[in-house]
Amino acid sequence: MRCCVCLFQQSLQCSPSKMAAGESNSRSSCLNLSTSGPLGNAPPSNSAYSSPASNGGAVGVAVGTNRSAGNSNPRLGPENGGGAESAVRSTPSAQNPPRQSVGPSGATSGAASNMTATPSSSSSSSSASTASSSADASAPVSSLPSSPASVLVYREPVYNWQATKSTVKERFALAVGSAVFDAMFNGGMATTSTEIELPDVEPAAFLALLKFLYSDEVQIGPETVMTTLYTAKKYAVPALEAHCVEFLKKNLRADNAFMLLTQARLFDEPQLASLCLENIDKNTADALAAEGFTDVDLDTLMAVLERDTLGVREVRLFVAAVRWAEAEAQRQQLQPTPENKRRVLGKALSLIRFPLMTIEEFAAGPAQSGILTDREVVSLFLHFTVNPKPHVEFIDRPRCCLRGKECSITRFSQVESRWGYSGTSDRIRFSVNRRIFVVGFGLYGSIHGPTDYQVNIQIIHTDSNTVLGQNDTGFSCDGTASTFRVMFKEPVEILPSVNYIACATLKGPDSHYGTKGMRKVTHEAPATGTKTCFTFCYAAGNNNGTSVEDGQIPEVIFYT
Repeated sequence: MRCCVCLFQQSLQCSPSKMAAGESNSRSSCLNLSTSGPLGNAPPSNSAYSSPASNGGAVGVAVGTNRSAGNSNPRLGPENGGGAESAVRSTPSAQNPPRQSVGPSGATSGAASNMTATPSSSSSSSSASTASSSADASAPVSSLPSSPASVLVYREPVYNWQATKSTVKERFALAVGSAVFDAMFNGGMATTSTEIELPDVEPAAFLALLKFLYSDEVQIGPETVMTTLYTAKKYAVPALEAHCVEFLKKNLRADNAFMLLTQARLFDEPQLASLCLENIDKNTADALAAEGFTDVDLDTLMAVLERDTLGVREVRLFVAAVRWAEAEAQRQQLQPTPENKRRVLGKALSLIRFPLMTIEEFAAGPAQSGILTDREVVSLFLHFTVNPKPHVEFIDRPRCCLRGKECSITRFSQVESRWGYSGTSDRIRFSVNRRIFVVGFGLYGSIHGPTDYQVNIQIIHTDSNTVLGQNDTGFSCDGTASTFRVMFKEPVEILPSVNYIACATLKGPDSHYGTKGMRKVTHEAPATGTKTCFTFCYAAGNNNGTSVEDGQIPEVIFYT
């Protein structure tokens, strides 16, 4: 659909072809914002050009679209008080199909539909809109020609029009609220055309703009917020723009963060983009799993992959990038072969930090994907297995959530023998004084020599009993009293002063265990002197016997 602004001088006669989109049976069926109601107090008139307005001429603004047989869209009704004589009607045409969003890939129609709409400032306007829309709908539809949607602005010179306006609100006109409209209608380069086309403005968004300019009413919903934001920016109305951005901020979630990030970059909204990136950092796994992730453009994908603050293991980033590549290949009408996936990923592939994966993760996924070349696969395997490690073409710098060196704390002072297992979990409650990311535990192994264990490890949020991270895996021990590393699939964010439960369920022979446990353990970073303090407490419930004083889970492995 398109919008057009028509300026009619007093001497011009309105032709049926120009007014058909907004007039039926000699009566205006467009929303005339200079009539009575919140947008003006002049009495209603059947004439399309009878409304007085500012700036040497009346400005009556109307928004209208066509309706064709078999198609109808929801209608936006006029305001309460009889100011608008009909509703807005919108119907797709072959030349101008309706758009669900402004931005690449039509991303708004998905996650945005879950947003909570902002209510209108006047609750009575809805009922008035319905009544007016119903009355207008009774007019014969056949009288409306199949022309594009239009936004009509009627202006006629009226001497001393200010005398007809009794309030400041009435004396304000379109040009007062928008520098763009002011230049368009009143500037030195003002147009002399009787019709101005606005091909990239949606009628519903333009209506929201007019309502805001005339009455300070904010009418934003999940289906219109993007087009309204675009219109507000186009016509330099920063106050309405701020309302749109605030609406998006309030509705920002992990499942729509990528979609909103794409729109924020498109509309040059750095503050909203920054909030989206922060949300993705904190909820990386959920954001990557969202349906809208595969709809982002390549530049947005790269903007995320290059960040040092993503809270997810690198193999999960690779899996998500491959999923995006499959969708992008389909958009480009390419077969989803490994070669085409590498092609559409382009430079984004170099932003996957393969050296941060474990050798098992790399061997099970990227090495067999066909996306990497044979030379890259061999180089990375050498990086994992030999010392000194050879140079690789991929970044090996840890993400900031895993920045610096790996840290660990040990909570027992002594090791003893014979800790048995019967399928019950060993559990210990803990809290920390600063934000960290736990990546695994150190566990004791068998007292009977080299043995393999099956184990499930978890971190549980105590208050909500939510499992924040887990892994079903195994480990091999050599029969010594050393601890053996068992890692989570991805880092688990631990917030300060929040209680968590570390849990390990082992299946195997009797093991060593720790004694003389400490309730508080502090780790001090050698380089910075930063202290991370752990506080341990007994975890009630189905516990295999581990406590502060003795038991399993002697080590916590983490990054700050």
